[in-house]
Amino acid sequence: MYAAATESLIKQAREIKEEELQRFCGRIFKLLHTKDVSGDTVDSLQRLNLIVSATKYARELPSDLVMKLQTVLRSSSCPEQLLVLSSSIIRQSFPPSVHSLCSDLSQDSRTFSYVASVVLSQAGNKEDVILLCHHLLKSLESRLSDGLISKHALPILSKMITAYPEILTDDQVNLVSRKLVDWLRYASMQQGASMSSGGFFSGPRTRQPAPLMEVDGVVTGDFFTVLCVGQSYTEDQWMNMYTFSMIKSWLLTYDTDGTTNTESDDRSEVDSSVMSMVSATSSSSRLLSPKERLREKAFEYCQRLIEQSDRKALKRMDTELQKACIIESVSIIDIICGEDPSYVYRAFPCIKALYGRLNGDFAYARALLPIAQFYLNHSETAAVDSEAVFCQLFSHCPAEQFNDPMLAFEFVQFCLLNSSVLQDRVANYRQSFPNLLKFLAWNSSGLIAEFVELLPSLVAPDTAIELLHTILDLPCLAATLDLQQRSACYQSSDRTTWDQQGAKVAASLDAFRQPSYRGFFLYILRPEAGTGDTIDRLKLLHEILADMAESPRVVQCAQVVPVLLHVYFNTVTQKADEKLMNQLLLVLLERSSLLYNIKTFNAEVQKVFSTHLQALCKLHPPLIVDQSREILELAGSPANIYSKEDFYTHVVWVIGEFLSVSYDPRCTVELITSFFESLEAVLFEITQVRQSASPPSYSPRLITVLMTTLAKLATRSQDLIPRASLFLSKMRVFARSGPVMACYCEEDTEEIITRAHELINLLKLPNVAQFVLAPSAGGDGPRWHRDTNASLPQAMRAVSGLLHRHSSFLPT
Repeated sequence: MYAAATESLIKQAREIKEEELQRFCGRIFKLLHTKDVSGDTVDSLQRLNLIVSATKYARELPSDLVMKLQTVLRSSSCPEQLLVLSSSIIRQSFPPSVHSLCSDLSQDSRTFSYVASVVLSQAGNKEDVILLCHHLLKSLESRLSDGLISKHALPILSKMITAYPEILTDDQVNLVSRKLVDWLRYASMQQGASMSSGGFFSGPRTRQPAPLMEVDGVVTGDFFTVLCVGQSYTEDQWMNMYTFSMIKSWLLTYDTDGTTNTESDDRSEVDSSVMSMVSATSSSSRLLSPKERLREKAFEYCQRLIEQSDRKALKRMDTELQKACIIESVSIIDIICGEDPSYVYRAFPCIKALYGRLNGDFAYARALLPIAQFYLNHSETAAVDSEAVFCQLFSHCPAEQFNDPMLAFEFVQFCLLNSSVLQDRVANYRQSFPNLLKFLAWNSSGLIAEFVELLPSLVAPDTAIELLHTILDLPCLAATLDLQQRSACYQSSDRTTWDQQGAKVAASLDAFRQPSYRGFFLYILRPEAGTGDTIDRLKLLHEILADMAESPRVVQCAQVVPVLLHVYFNTVTQKADEKLMNQLLLVLLERSSLLYNIKTFNAEVQKVFSTHLQALCKLHPPLIVDQSREILELAGSPANIYSKEDFYTHVVWVIGEFLSVSYDPRCTVELITSFFESLEAVLFEITQVRQSASPPSYSPRLITVLMTTLAKLATRSQDLIPRASLFLSKMRVFARSGPVMACYCEEDTEEIITRAHELINLLKLPNVAQFVLAPSAGGDGPRWHRDTNASLPQAMRAVSGLLHRHSSFLPT
């Protein structure tokens, strides 16, 4: 959020009246006509920039002011600050300035970049930027004395082709490709000339150009790259750097034609030798088209960068540059090999050696991702086994580098981009979800959207149950990772430092280092699936981690679990067989009482359980009979009402809805009677009216669901109807008792009494009651409610008539 003062300024800018804005613009127009640029002019332009940028819509400015700002933008003598402000104001104002600016494009490199930024931001289609494109191409062809126009043209061209890739013709693409080859491969090998003082009695003189250096201080012996170091650089060296920065996007946009170098292709099929492939391609490079020649030179450039990255840099800044160059170079080589498979045989020795050098060095963990992408795309073409690469990637990177937010994002993006291929070709991908979820546990808010998309690819029948337990234990994982980091930072002997973390954290750190609890934490931190669905004594683990339940990281992690559970169940129900359905139901019943005690976490998870319990039973109604013992155990315990009322209510509902012979022939009278008696005992216990009884702590909804379920079960075993009717007749006394009236509002008590009356009346007509309370499986179809000849509407009308005409049916 902004500071209060900033918020006030933005509010004023948004609320400025049109008349006041016009007067202010008139004042700026006069200031811009003065010869000298005053501080008042800059201050007024800054205020106008705030006004036009404070709203979502473009503010309309007077045309004379817009024209004057355009004139300022084209002026080569104008101060840099005015150029920046003028460009920003024009970009965000109305009317657009695209056509007027393109009609007179400046040759000055400094102003041209600002004009181009306005044109690109306001352009609506490629016709709006066609003049700018032609001007750029002319500047690339020209050999101006200062050379600056070309240097500024490349970034603008890169942005333009990203927005409008079809703007260049084939001839123009070939023209730019030839220029890129020259800049990429043939930059000068001497440092740029620099002026130095000749001393007190002599004027400045030009130093002799010095040779370029490698990052380790050795004189450069090969062609220039971005990893060559100098005090200053020539213009063609700057163009080399700009070219490398845009070559990836250029290849992705225009390098889509297959190579026409048939001589090389034929040789690659006959001769599998890497050295012969290199010589064959190099010897025919003069015959290549501009696109293919650019591909060849870009490949050589990236190979040289990879070689240079093996040097020991003298400066830390150069070390970081080496890492960035490795990532970019491998990505470019991957693109080139995708367009021309003959490069695969030349690239693999280099990439394999690079992987061997970087593997195990966590400082280069991000560089392993493009290498893994290369193996994923081309290992089959080169007949190379890539299993070890992905085993190392998925087992070590998340476990050791989960706290690196950039690596976490890029790693998850890699999995998203290749999820279908990883499922088919990488055996341990789906087994690695315990490691992948470490990224989410540590970076919950930043990665939730990515994991919502990624999670379906991790669901497999053999590990689905373990994945469900792992999602439910995600806050425990966040707490354990936090303790692991703290434990690594603070030695056990340094009790003073421990205590500074807070008494609760210190107690958890102590537990983390206890050998007796080591098994718990090893399981939570396991790198891959397959060691068991969950652990025994899970409640003990929750007690051990209880002191971490208020940690911001743990609380934030707990908030994403319900979202993931919805995605998980929506995915797994599409793949689950009968066996897996039964296992899922058992997990719901078991884990509804075994959750990490975090504020609101249990309630939110139980809501998700309730929703998907209904979905599971609707998809496979025999689940109720299959797991009757576990369901009966949960439903027959009144204690579950107070700890998980919402989930308990849904369990009771599915019993009444699906415990029927119409869904499962194994549903016997004895089974129905056992469920009836258990629910009857629960309802009896919670509706006992005693003078000393405390007000009910459960909702009226639970009472009505229990009554309805008892009535449904009674219609399926009609010997139970008298018992159900007798019990329902006592609900008026319960609803009108003092404790209930003190707790429930009048509407709630009337709802209980009305539901009891309706159910009693239905049970007096058993055949009708069975049909109304337990319609056939097709009862939710449109025909049963729209067709007047169908039996359900007729039955409802008959029951309504009986209730209205025969008052003797109503209880006193």
